[in-house]
Amino acid sequence: MAETATRSKPAGSGSKGRRGGTRSGGSRGQQSQGKTAPQAESPETLRDYFRQMSLIRRFEERAAQGYTQAKVGGYCHLNLGEEATVVGLMSALRRSDYLFTNYREHGYAIAKGIEPGKVMAELYGRTTGTSKGLGGSMHMFDTEVGLLGGYGIVGGQVPLATGAALAIDYRGGDEVVMCQMGDGTTNIGAFHESMNIAALWNLPVVFVVINNYLGMGTTVEMSSAESELYKRAVAYRMHGERVDGNDVVAVREAAGRLVEHARKTGEPAMLEAVSHRMKGHSVVDPAKYRNSEDAEAAREADPVAAFREQLVSANVLDEDGAAEIERAVQADVDAAVAFADDSPHPDPATLFDYTYATPVANDSRRLPADPVF
Repeated sequence: MAETATRSKPAGSGSKGRRGGTRSGGSRGQQSQGKTAPQAESPETLRDYFRQMSLIRRFEERAAQGYTQAKVGGYCHLNLGEEATVVGLMSALRRSDYLFTNYREHGYAIAKGIEPGKVMAELYGRTTGTSKGLGGSMHMFDTEVGLLGGYGIVGGQVPLATGAALAIDYRGGDEVVMCQMGDGTTNIGAFHESMNIAALWNLPVVFVVINNYLGMGTTVEMSSAESELYKRAVAYRMHGERVDGNDVVAVREAAGRLVEHARKTGEPAMLEAVSHRMKGHSVVDPAKYRNSEDAEAAREADPVAAFREQLVSANVLDEDGAAEIERAVQADVDAAVAFADDSPHPDPATLFDYTYATPVANDSRRLPADPVF
């Protein structure tokens, strides 16, 4: 039976470490609760978290605007309402650690270290984008910062992240893989297969479930027999933990604890971060399945506004200081949009240049309108 606790260390101290071995009698889930007091943190750190969260908020708002202007093609899923979770998670990783995400990854790309201009250029389909304009909103990729892809197939990233953790273990490295996913992913087979093999082989991967209460338009309670998703880790004798996704410091602490435990022992873990999704599933989703009470709850839980108020109340920021950060962030986003607007579109002749990492004999270069023979 899972238990509720506050900031407890991961169970599994009986593990023999990497590459097999046995655990102690199983890991019990935990639930971190309560807001973190700003006084316990460096003011500079808290101000930087506010800056990053504000940057992601303004960036995503401009991405939505770009979509309505037909500057962003394909699908577009925003991190609005999840800014504290994004910044907290990325603050727990080293630059050398690896990140796999689902298609809601713009904020993660920025917080992992990719320049906002390159992220916006990718949304615009321009050659200066982080995937040279060929990936778009759902398929960011940058090996320099360890972002090994956003994935449009639900759960497509989970087996790949587990494989990357196996590669780290095989090489004897000290990197950790973080695999982010939505709540709906916990119901597919690849999720359970990956959790099972990660636990069997002691792989250094932290599975992070972003529970925003909705899998597209279906509530977690309607789709999952166990709606407290972190408890699913118990089935694999893996540590599971839930954290308030609106508390950036709590997310950082929980994620950091699990990441460092995985780094030292190779043991995987699962973290569930709970926060509201402020808009629909994608930019074009009007979210009519959400009633007025749910929409109001999401607005009231706004993590950016709440964190701003918290820092001002704690005298970490005054109103002028907060406004100055917001002006600087807006200027950064405006610059990112200008950079994307001024960047060139890919040449159609380069369409197949990145199909394979190395040359493959007889690979097809036929365009859709070209004859088969």
